[in-house]
Amino acid sequence: MTLLPLLIGPLRRVLLVALLAPALLVALIATVPALAVLPFLTDGTDRAVRLLRAHNAYLRTLLTTSPLTR
Repeated sequence: MTLLPLLIGPLRRVLLVALLAPALLVALIATVPALAVLPFLTDGTDRAVRLLRAHNAYLRTLLTTSPLTR
C-alpha cells in the first residue's frame, strides 16, 4: 500500500478551501455595503433579498457538487 492515495484526499480538500476561501471572502465583503444601503432605497429590500438568495444558491451548489472524500 502506497501513501499517495491517502494524502491526495485531504490535500485536495485543503487546496479547494485555499482557492475558494479568498473568492468567497471578497464576495462577502463586497456584499456587506450593499446590504447596509439597499434597504433604504426604493425597491431595495427586494434587491437585497435577491442578492442573498443568489449567494445562498451559489454556496449550495458549491457544497452539493463537491466530491466526497473519506
